[in-house]
Amino acid sequence: MDRTFDELVAEADAAPMSGWDFSWLEGRATEERPSWRFSRLLHERLGTVDAALDLQTGGGEVLAAAPTLPRLLVATEGWPPNVAAATRLLHPRGVAVVAHDDGGPGSPPLPFADGAFDLVTSRHPVVPRWAEIARVLRPGGTYLAQHVGPASVFELVELFLGPQPEEVRRGRDPEDEMAAARAAGLELVDLRAERLRIEFHDVGAVVWFLRKVVWMVPGFTVDAYRTELRDLHERIRADGPFVAHSARHLVELRR
Repeated sequence: MDRTFDELVAEADAAPMSGWDFSWLEGRATEERPSWRFSRLLHERLGTVDAALDLQTGGGEVLAAAPTLPRLLVATEGWPPNVAAATRLLHPRGVAVVAHDDGGPGSPPLPFADGAFDLVTSRHPVVPRWAEIARVLRPGGTYLAQHVGPASVFELVELFLGPQPEEVRRGRDPEDEMAAARAAGLELVDLRAERLRIEFHDVGAVVWFLRKVVWMVPGFTVDAYRTELRDLHERIRADGPFVAHSARHLVELRR
C-alpha cells in the first residue's frame, strides 16, 4: 500500500542530519556518478604524497575510506556537527581535524603556513579560495578536487523558488573558476565536466535532500513549502520519479 504524503514528509522531516552520509536515500533516490570516480582518484593520490590538506571535509567519510594516508593529513570543516563526525572517523587514523569556516570571501585565512602541503583536495567546496589554496601549496604541489557545477539540480531548485536569473544559473561555471585560479598563480592540468541524472522516487527523499543540502532552497522547511511538496507528491504518484541533473567538474591544478 502506498504511503501517504503526511507519512513520507513526517519521516523525512524527523530524520537525523549529522555527517555527510546520504545512505538514508538508498532505494528512494538515485544519482549517476561522474566517470572519473573522484574517491578512487583521491585515495590513489593520498598514497603518493607526504603532506596533504582536505578542505571542507564534511563528515570525513571520503578520507576515512582511503587505504593509505600520507604522513601528515589535515582536514578542515566549518559546520559543528560535521566537525564532530569527522573527528570521530578520522582521529583514530591520525588525521588532524581543524574547525575552520572556509565558506568564501570574508572567511579567515587557512590556519597553515605558506607551502605546507604537497596536495590540497576538496569534494564539493562551497567557494574555492584560490589565493589561499595557492599559498599553502608547495611549489609544484597539486590541487585535486571535484566541484559542483552551474545550475546543479536546478530543476528542483526552480520547482520551489521559480526561474532563477542567468547570473545565478551561471554561478560555479568551471571556465570562470579556472580564470580565477590562474590569476592566483595556479596552472591547469585537467578539467572535465559532466551533467548527471538524479531521480527522486518519493517526496520524502526530496524533503530529506533539501534539509541536508541547505543552500539549494535557503530556509527550506516542510511548513513553508507544504503546498509545493504536496503538488510534487501527486506528480510523482502520477508520472513516476522526479528527474533533475547535477553538474560536476573534476579540477586538477598545479602551483
